[in-house]
Amino acid sequence: MQKPVAIWLLICCAFVFAMVVVGGVTRLTDSGLSMVEWKPIVGTIPPITESDWDEVFKKYHETPQYKKINQGMSTDEFKGIFWWEYAHRILGRVIGLVFFIPFLFFLVQKRINRPLGLKLAGIFVLGGLQGFMGWYMVKSGLVDNPHVSQYRLTAHLSLAFIIYAAMLHVALGLFAPDRRLDRSKRLQNLQHFIQVLIGIIFLMVVSGGFVAGIRAGLAYNTFPLMNGNFIPPEIFMLEPWYLNFFENMATVQFDHRMIAWVLAILVPVFWYKSRQLTLPSSARLACNLFLIMLITQICLGITTLLMVVPLPLAASHQAGAMLLFTAAIWVNYKLR
Repeated sequence: MQKPVAIWLLICCAFVFAMVVVGGVTRLTDSGLSMVEWKPIVGTIPPITESDWDEVFKKYHETPQYKKINQGMSTDEFKGIFWWEYAHRILGRVIGLVFFIPFLFFLVQKRINRPLGLKLAGIFVLGGLQGFMGWYMVKSGLVDNPHVSQYRLTAHLSLAFIIYAAMLHVALGLFAPDRRLDRSKRLQNLQHFIQVLIGIIFLMVVSGGFVAGIRAGLAYNTFPLMNGNFIPPEIFMLEPWYLNFFENMATVQFDHRMIAWVLAILVPVFWYKSRQLTLPSSARLACNLFLIMLITQICLGITTLLMVVPLPLAASHQAGAMLLFTAAIWVNYKLR
């Protein structure tokens, strides 16, 4: 009865995944500040005529990014960054429609009961908050600083992952449940283990937001050491000390590396423990793919760093973070 609802939520997850990837490209190409106004309805219509483009470009001329970084940019160059931000915003509106219209349809069909309806309504509210957070982030780069706040960028990215996780969790729970596993102590411990790993992966995403926000990936482009040091000497150069965790390139990148090292140790341990239990083939497959996705993501991260953040690799690394997150949530579902 609720399988169509689950499929619809998985489609919404696919859209959010695309949104995160496009958002990553928007950030990497410094396109996010090309649209200086937030018009949720009127803003769906892009510039069409040359006079339209001139008007939009003149507004961009007033931004710190143009004055301090892109002064002298041609109209064609401006269009290149504008279309990325436009695609990001349009995709956000499309996600809203893809979620809201079927939601109403399923309500009318009475496929959604009260508990499920409250969960979905909460997800919709988070989606609206995400749209506001996106503009709040962009606004931070339109005043004096030609870059958006790393705090707001990280909040925007983290909220996208929370929305994605919520939809995926609800969708998996709506499918016909697999055979329930015997709740042995070892299996319970294994499920607690994967839940801890999900939390660590989310923490890695948060740290990655700060890496992206202050462009820490453009420094210390060596591995496994950071310019010859395991712990860079500049790690606590800012005062007060706690600002280093959010504004110091050395500290922010070091933290991101350390979380990756923790996962590089714990995920294989989790996989080894899963091999010691008798699990259904689907749960075994989920555990195997989880390990493979971690290895892939770590390789992407190292290569992105060593090659000084080329666009295709950096975008793939961000997509990989969401795929690793997905794999962990799937494992948790399979270990019920």
